Amino acid sequence: MAEERVVRLMKRVSLFAKMKDEEVAKIADQCIRRDCKKDHVILVEEEVGQTLFIILRGTVKVTRTSDDGREVIITILKASDFFGEISLLDGKGRSATVIAMEDAELLTLRRSEFLLIIEEFPQISIELLKALADRIRKADQQIENLTLHDAVGRIGATLLHVAEKTGYHRGNSVIIPKLPVQQDLANMAGTARETISRVMAVFENKGLIEREGHRVIFPDF
Repeated sequence: MAEERVVRLMKRVSLFAKMKDEEVAKIADQCIRRDCKKDHVILVEEEVGQTLFIILRGTVKVTRTSDDGREVIITILKASDFFGEISLLDGKGRSATVIAMEDAELLTLRRSEFLLIIEEFPQISIELLKALADRIRKADQQIENLTLHDAVGRIGATLLHVAEKTGYHRGNSVIIPKLPVQQDLANMAGTARETISRVMAVFENKGLIEREGHRVIFPDF
């Protein structure tokens, strides 16, 4: 029987949030737990995949390689997010590379088991479609940010994305507990690391953000 902690964490995932504890426990029993160290490459772009990954703890970055060999960060995923669903559904190569940004705890679920689970609990299909639609909307927004905004606008949008994914509220403020390194921010915003440093200093001087070590605070969010 699945651990109560695992069931509790799985119910934070949109796919399983509306299910009964005993139903989620049944799914958890078919999952394999996996621990990943920081910087571990979990998935490789174009590699054939047959597994769904559920994040119980930690954050990962989803990346693709540009035509000139640069790493482009598509998004950051945190606990309660999942990935690997596209290859799981179409059986083709992975659409991106996924790398742990910190030590992470994952659950993995094989395609064969996942398809049987969908047959037994068809509501998961609806939640999966909702999640995919949300990701498409956010991808469209990212394309708009990269093509229509200047560097300052792209960096601001990137910080807001990181705040949405990893931040938490404290009063009227939002705190990013551990900001990604500048090179990762640059890869997300489609700019140079030096530009990140310069624009962050401008944001700080204008009072838009406050920095305390690795933490970034939006004082009036």
